Amino acid sequence: MKREQNAQLIGNSPPMLELREEIARVSQSEAKVLITGESGVGKELVARAIHAGSHRAHAAFVPMNCAGLPETLLESELFGHVKGSFTGAYRDKPGKLELADRGTVFLDEVGEMTLRMQGLLLRFLETGELQKVGSDHAFGRVNVRVIAATNRDLSGLITEGKFREDLFYRLNVIHLHVPSLRERRSDIPLLLEHFLVVTLNRHNGNGHPEANGNGRVSQLAEAKELAPEALNALVEYPWPGNVRELENAMERILVRARGAVVTIDDLPLEIRAQRGVSLRPKRERRRTVADDLYRKLRQEQQSFWTTVYPLYMQREITRENVRELVRKGLEEARGNYRIVAKLFNMEPQEYKKFLNFLRKHECQLPFKEYRQ
Repeated sequence: MKREQNAQLIGNSPPMLELREEIARVSQSEAKVLITGESGVGKELVARAIHAGSHRAHAAFVPMNCAGLPETLLESELFGHVKGSFTGAYRDKPGKLELADRGTVFLDEVGEMTLRMQGLLLRFLETGELQKVGSDHAFGRVNVRVIAATNRDLSGLITEGKFREDLFYRLNVIHLHVPSLRERRSDIPLLLEHFLVVTLNRHNGNGHPEANGNGRVSQLAEAKELAPEALNALVEYPWPGNVRELENAMERILVRARGAVVTIDDLPLEIRAQRGVSLRPKRERRRTVADDLYRKLRQEQQSFWTTVYPLYMQREITRENVRELVRKGLEEARGNYRIVAKLFNMEPQEYKKFLNFLRKHECQLPFKEYRQ
């Protein structure tokens, strides 16, 4: 089970109560749904809830992330391919749409599709026919409910000519918006309590344990709780990575906490800094995710594209982790992004690709303050 699924749709705030009511209504229809919201808010959870409440619940729910895959691979994953269609295609392979027949397919980050892929998806939505890669005819029809999600402004992409307007209207039959944590801060204590239990169970051998390098289950101290000041800091933090970031932060806190009660000093650096808490001297500061990644890039000479990029795209690290890493690079490079790219072991021709990645994922920081 994915970590994000552990969060469920937890919360009693007005936005979450309204969202659950909408999910209950939408589940009874066959209409296509477009789910919007920031990264990490739980859009897949909403899609799963719609599927679970529908008459398709007995069939498969098939998720598909449309970002991070080359166009040809995305086409093969979505529509399937026939034997011999490309090097390595040793057999026919069904695509996600075929696997989801009579069920639901969830297209996450649909705004990242190329225009050609958008055209192929539009044709499928209009006809229901599957044409596999390497085939010159339609394979057949499937009965699939399509739920799509994005954290992008599709209307803006349409204006820029990067997203098809006709596809937008096909997908946006029913629109659900998932609120950010900033819009439902009253739910944060409930989520923290949930993640505390989930993390302790996972590390202490209950449920789904995670073994360390010796094959043993890592143990955390029992009966962890949050001191009032620590809880207030967590509630006030803006959470740019939303629920996903909150869960990752909770695990970091529990792993590093020194006692049964989590204090303000046990919180991650970015949360304490946001609250204006005086930080320890640098030599005493505990290592962060960015510290470990920076060491791999600088000391072990690993590449950004093989070390950092996959972790971010697989949602193992947050946008804030990448920003902190970029911040460390700019400090060493004195504000020069070309030098940062070199420090991160990229080829010169990858410089623009690096900047485009940072802009796209809102990780590019102003460089002037580092040139002092």
